[in-house]
Amino acid sequence: MASVDSTGLSVSGRRTSGDLLHAGLAVALLLGVWSVGGLEVLTGKVSSIEAMNGSTVLLPCTYASCIGIKDLYFNWHYNDNGTMMKLCDATIPMEGVEPRVSVYHDRVDFVGSSKKNNISILLWNITFEDQGEYICFARNRKEKNRNHSAVITLIVVDQMREIDNTLTTIIVSVVGGVIGLVIFVMVIKALVVHFLLKDDEKNKECLVSSSGNDNTENGLTGAKGDNKGTPKA
Repeated sequence: MASVDSTGLSVSGRRTSGDLLHAGLAVALLLGVWSVGGLEVLTGKVSSIEAMNGSTVLLPCTYASCIGIKDLYFNWHYNDNGTMMKLCDATIPMEGVEPRVSVYHDRVDFVGSSKKNNISILLWNITFEDQGEYICFARNRKEKNRNHSAVITLIVVDQMREIDNTLTTIIVSVVGGVIGLVIFVMVIKALVVHFLLKDDEKNKECLVSSSGNDNTENGLTGAKGDNKGTPKA
């Protein structure tokens, strides 16, 4: 029979609740660590690439995992109006081991490397029919084969659009004009200060010179007066 404390709750019942709470916290912690350290698949900072008809385009894709990888399976698909067309696939046994990639498209080359966590591909001689969504897919055995994917959109054009730099030119011109005006004002200020200082020095020299002349003249007059003899009676 379970013992009962002063609150009327059985000790075994409280232990069960505590165990469930601890188990829930542990599961939440594990899920948090798993989500943070799990596999990530990335196709770069932009969601689309624009390329010219007939050119070769790089479709980037990288992966990252804090818990490491084991038998990492990846593939590339092209979404052809709802029909998924496989372009290539491979399995990376472990970190640093290069995969043996199977390519299913005659204008696709695998250019990635497991040493750089790179699973990118090249698409040669693209046409307007090649534009659309490309899906980079990966699955890590260490994550119990959870699926991860990233999508990048290819846009094929006749010619690359020219970037209108009018606004940039105006801004640069205005900033350059302001800087030039500031420099011009500073130069004028420096010249004015320089000439003012020169005028002050000249004025000081004139004052000193005139003061010396006055003293000399006063001294000579006094001397002449002193040298005169006393008139004879």
